[in-house]
Amino acid sequence: MEKNISKPIVEKIDYNSNSLLDFENELNSSKKSEEESEILFRYPTIYIVNNQIKKKPSQFSVYVGETNDIKRRTNEHLQIDSRDSDFWKKIKNFTNSEMFLIGHEHFNKSLTLDIENRLMHYMSGIEAVTDISNKRANQQGDYYTSDELNPIFELLWDELRNKGKNSKGENLFPPINVIKDSAIFKSSPFQKLTFEQFKAKDQVMAKIEEALNRNKNGQLILVTGEAGTGKTVLLSNLFYELFKSSAADSENVILRGKTESLLVNHDEQLKVYKQIAKKLGMTDKKNPYMVEKPTTFIKNHSSKNKIDVILVDEAHLLWTQGKQSYQGKNQLNDLLKQAKVVVAVFDPHQILRTAEYRSAENIQKMQLDAAKNNNLVTLVNQMRIHSNENTVKWIRNLIDNSRISPIPNDDSFDLRIFDSPQRMYDSIKAKSQNKQNGISRLLATFDWPYNQKKKNKLDSKGYWNVKVEDFSLPWNLQLPVHKGIKDLPWAEQDQTIDEVGSTFTIQGFDLNYAGVIIGPSVKYRNGHLIFDKTASMNKNATQKRDGKIDNSKEFLKNELNVLLTRGVNGLYIYAVDDELRKKLLKVQGDKIK
Repeated sequence: MEKNISKPIVEKIDYNSNSLLDFENELNSSKKSEEESEILFRYPTIYIVNNQIKKKPSQFSVYVGETNDIKRRTNEHLQIDSRDSDFWKKIKNFTNSEMFLIGHEHFNKSLTLDIENRLMHYMSGIEAVTDISNKRANQQGDYYTSDELNPIFELLWDELRNKGKNSKGENLFPPINVIKDSAIFKSSPFQKLTFEQFKAKDQVMAKIEEALNRNKNGQLILVTGEAGTGKTVLLSNLFYELFKSSAADSENVILRGKTESLLVNHDEQLKVYKQIAKKLGMTDKKNPYMVEKPTTFIKNHSSKNKIDVILVDEAHLLWTQGKQSYQGKNQLNDLLKQAKVVVAVFDPHQILRTAEYRSAENIQKMQLDAAKNNNLVTLVNQMRIHSNENTVKWIRNLIDNSRISPIPNDDSFDLRIFDSPQRMYDSIKAKSQNKQNGISRLLATFDWPYNQKKKNKLDSKGYWNVKVEDFSLPWNLQLPVHKGIKDLPWAEQDQTIDEVGSTFTIQGFDLNYAGVIIGPSVKYRNGHLIFDKTASMNKNATQKRDGKIDNSKEFLKNELNVLLTRGVNGLYIYAVDDELRKKLLKVQGDKIK
């Protein structure tokens, strides 16, 4: 039986001590408002203080908090916190600051802490919010009213949207589905961890503390898992936990004052982590390489002065040979020399090119060594694809076993085969235009030429295109980018609906609906998939390692793995190879939705 949950009380008032007292007196003067006054001034409450940035009035600096006494807490912020905090100094001195005061008859300490955490999660995903001053992550476990969290929060967000408009019609609180589409929201350290992730986090934190307490050097903690098992969220949460624990007033004696950096060899994911660090005030002049690429970090950091903890996302992208500005032989080994502890998130099935390659034997040895020291953490629960188990099995059977089985019935996931790339593109574009569906994009295997540094002389606009008969769209990162969105990941930029994404722009991210063009490098012969390196344009995947070892089949298979595991709510497929397309259409049968 569902509970009848009442709407939260949300009041917007100017943020100063006098306004709060005036508001309380106004409520107390009306008998109808006695209950509201009691809930807001006697019960636990949540509050959001926001300050419009003068130079950029459409952007906001915010603070999300919870308290048992809003009047006392307001005075503490304005009289005490304003001495040392830049945020509260501005709030005290500016006249345009306001507060959303939130109450509910069912609020208790655990519930308000959980809603505070979720509000910080959502606020971090709002483009107009430049920084969040309260940074504590405090998700709660089960408690008496934990089943009321979701319905109360949904009602709360509707109330905030109703009262969040300013005089110009701008709203600090966008629709929930818009926020959920942002890469920052999906990678936020405020994301509530699953039980599996929570256990993994505790295990990693315990191993970090043990290594630092015993003054060990070059310790490798390996976190593995297939695409979509929540590795990035876990790493983001770890990064933030270490940042909080390193503060001078931290209760964690072992981690207090310790240094940490997060490294990733992926331009799009790097943007996201830098935005998170900036919004949460994690950037430190004493540690300018807190979020960087491995090569930059290695070049600018001396192994004589070791950093305490390095976190590496997408560690399968680390290089194992010299390239460009990196003159070493193995980036992971170099990082281990420069740190006491390296936590590496790793998926061997996402290695896409020779420069990232480690042989199966080396991978196995690395995992065995980590396991011997209890330094191996494995995530297994699929979190990205919102489908039933049979759909996940179908996708995995196609990728892992090169077999095509009948497409299962699944009302929760839209798995569809197309006989035309244009029709698939039209469907993806229609999904993208409906904001309720969220971000949807077209992707393809790297089977058409592309050189980011050169213009295509054969195209009137100089674009490198994905072409299938009469269908043609430019590869990613070529269309003009509107000012102000260059720092957003590729899929979040509006113009990219008219581009085709590659593994190198979409790896590590998800889409609500992914339309995948499987190019001629993937064929269907004699009852199973084959990978044809002669049809691939990805030289980094098809060239032999040391001129001897051919790993192209493995890399092309991994490329397919990355592309087919991006869709959260739907996967659309068009295959260029006639036999593959006919087989896929046959197993789809009459299941077209």
